[in-house]
Amino acid sequence: MNTTTPHPQAPNTSLTFLNGVAPIAHLGVIKIEGEEAAKFIHGQLTHDFSLLDLHTARLAAFCSAKGRMQASFIGFKRSATEILLVCSLDILPATLKRLSMFVMRAKAKLSDASAQYSILGLLGNATKPIADQAYSAWAKADIDASTFVNLYPADGVPRQLWIAPVGTPAPKGQALPAEPWLWSEVRSGVATISAPVVEAFVPQMLNYESIGGVNFKKGCYPGQEVVARSQFRGTLKRRAFVVHADADMAAGNEVFAADDESQPVATVVQAAPAPQGGFDAILSAQLSAVERGTLHLGSNSGPALQILPLPYALLDDI
Repeated sequence: MNTTTPHPQAPNTSLTFLNGVAPIAHLGVIKIEGEEAAKFIHGQLTHDFSLLDLHTARLAAFCSAKGRMQASFIGFKRSATEILLVCSLDILPATLKRLSMFVMRAKAKLSDASAQYSILGLLGNATKPIADQAYSAWAKADIDASTFVNLYPADGVPRQLWIAPVGTPAPKGQALPAEPWLWSEVRSGVATISAPVVEAFVPQMLNYESIGGVNFKKGCYPGQEVVARSQFRGTLKRRAFVVHADADMAAGNEVFAADDESQPVATVVQAAPAPQGGFDAILSAQLSAVERGTLHLGSNSGPALQILPLPYALLDDI
């Protein structure tokens, strides 16, 4: 099973606006320092950090005891005693407080390092070759003070996250506004947990088991039994989808089936304006509702949602 390589996809040469360097203001950084930094965070997240090397990043979730995602991270080692976790800035303080409760006697110190680091998004021809295999998601490289992390592509366009101490010269490339990056996040199909959807999903409801966000062979972590049961007992009834609507969408918006006005059947997880107009979004939806027919934003008579092809393959097994 390979959870680190996206579904093969030819670059879309028509997306010329997805070439350059974009500012990222919605993400922050938690720093973990100490000789037991990896051991500590390994016991808290859905992925393996004990065996993490200096050439790989991790997509991982921090779950409640009920298996619900309280945060999602892109995490990596800068050294054997220093780990950085990149997450949504609006939930960082609460997440840092929760994680710190578990430190106890571990030789690890957690801090909000957001003010110490710059984060940029690299798209298309601004990305740097850091792995032998094209589009090898979660491959990572340190070049001097800068860290480059390969992400899942958007419509075949390569994407990277750049993290470096404030004052580090930025990578060369055409300066882009934030909007193309935000749209590329949605089109990659890899959702980031933000405040409106905290504790709304188990990881598989966002396809995390298929995009390298869950390791089912590692040891215990909060919510591990629920996450494993969802996978092995076939109880998962929701999946993530990429959709388009000719209307504004935002994280936390409710989605209804055309044949049921009584309760929502899906939730918008992440959304961004689409270049062609309207909005694109990642939503987590009941599989039965998707199979039945049209989904609508806000009510069963609201704007219709068009379900787009998922940009990666879902795993049939683990």
